[in-house]
Amino acid sequence: ARRSLASPVVSGVLCPCGSSHGSAVESGGGGGGSVGSCGRSLCEASEQDRRLRALFQKLDVNRDGALCIHDLAVGLGRLGLHRTELDLRKIVKAGDKDLDGQLDFEEFVHYLQDHEKKLRLVFKSLDKKNDGRIDAQEIVQSLRDLGVKISEQQAEKILKSMDKNGTMTIDWNEWRDYHLLHPVENIPEIILYWKHSTIFDVGENLTVPDEFTVEERQTGMWWRHLVAGGGAGAVSRTCTAPLDRLKVLMQVHASRSNNMCIIGGFTQMIREGGPRSLWRGNGINVLKIAPESAIKFMAYEQIKRFIGTDQEMLRIHERLLAGSLAGAIAQSSIYPMEVLKTRMALRKTGQYSGMLDCAKNILAKEGMAAFYKGYIPNMLGIIPYAGIDLAVYETLKNTWLQRYAVNSADPGVFVLLACGTISSTCGQLASYPLALVRTRMQAQASVEGAPEVTMRGLFKHILKTEGAFGLYRGLAPNFMKVIPAVSISYVVYENLKMTLGVDSR
Repeated sequence: ARRSLASPVVSGVLCPCGSSHGSAVESGGGGGGSVGSCGRSLCEASEQDRRLRALFQKLDVNRDGALCIHDLAVGLGRLGLHRTELDLRKIVKAGDKDLDGQLDFEEFVHYLQDHEKKLRLVFKSLDKKNDGRIDAQEIVQSLRDLGVKISEQQAEKILKSMDKNGTMTIDWNEWRDYHLLHPVENIPEIILYWKHSTIFDVGENLTVPDEFTVEERQTGMWWRHLVAGGGAGAVSRTCTAPLDRLKVLMQVHASRSNNMCIIGGFTQMIREGGPRSLWRGNGINVLKIAPESAIKFMAYEQIKRFIGTDQEMLRIHERLLAGSLAGAIAQSSIYPMEVLKTRMALRKTGQYSGMLDCAKNILAKEGMAAFYKGYIPNMLGIIPYAGIDLAVYETLKNTWLQRYAVNSADPGVFVLLACGTISSTCGQLASYPLALVRTRMQAQASVEGAPEVTMRGLFKHILKTEGAFGLYRGLAPNFMKVIPAVSISYVVYENLKMTLGVDSR
């Protein structure tokens, strides 16, 4: 009989067929019962619970009903599974739901079940021949897909570390037993297929940056993803620019006395400046993509080093903190371009000859402070936008992975677009009042001697004169552009990615 790398207690916890509803009976361990897809007898739920409790008790060295890092180090060492302190910290961190620094029995069981599902996804993605075994060629091919080139000799070394029967192939049992109590948080397949902020551009660059795999960072593939994302954003913003300009006009000029509708707004723009006027402000909106994306990515990577390590995925609240800080740094750096974009979108025919002329006029008449009008509501808007967008996207992603991911972490185009659209819409809805106040403050030309408009004063004025509805002026064209923006940016991103030689699928 094949010998497993892990102890019999560990090997018997989960069914070798990968079933989550039962456990394999150990050889010599009794008779009948229902039969799993592996063809072996399965224990009842009570038997599985007994096995899990037996493993938990073996690891619970000090018998206090919870597993701390010391318990895991000693307990796993007795079972012949030696892990570094960093690995043990990752295990506790991944399963510790109540944040008390240790795992109780329920947290331990949940960690094992969730971990096995991730391992199954990785195993299936590596098993290119779909024969239930991984060989050296498949490891070489999989790493090549991730942008990493290794020789077959190097792949064989990887195999030998897991292969205990000398066949130079790894089956599901060997794979699972080797990794069962070994943290695998940063699964490349999931990261590759579920990029979010790099792919989808809805005109507001306030989302939390995507994670990149270690291989993508080491091979330089990350910058190709960012270039592809930037190009996709430029095309997407240009295609939806008329709706974006209409949104700005409605945010600034629409009121109870001037009820601007979508058709009326377009008619007014074309009558005033012709069809070309629909794209006013788009040039600066496209130009700011490159510096904003680059600054945000670099800031995010630096902040991650203070919070965790660039070798692992941060937890959702850590990603939100790092992403929000990176977004604030990027927005602070390019904020004058945001003010210019608003002024260019609102300009009348012949008012400015171009972007530089607009900037000179603002500087001469209003001073440098004008380039930071609306800065505070803009910064405050980052938290609700980024937080809700990230939380909704991660919830939808994890729900799909839990319920529907069987052979691959690839959700398909439709699911990816749907998740991106829903999360972006929720994020925009939450931060929209702040975005409206920011735009009105940006649009307000300073007049010498006139009182300065404040965020608080503007909120009070809008609520008093227009009611709560006034804080959502321009919401209709804003939402109308989400689906085309997401769809266009995805299609362009995929094509640019292939052109740049990024073939991660």
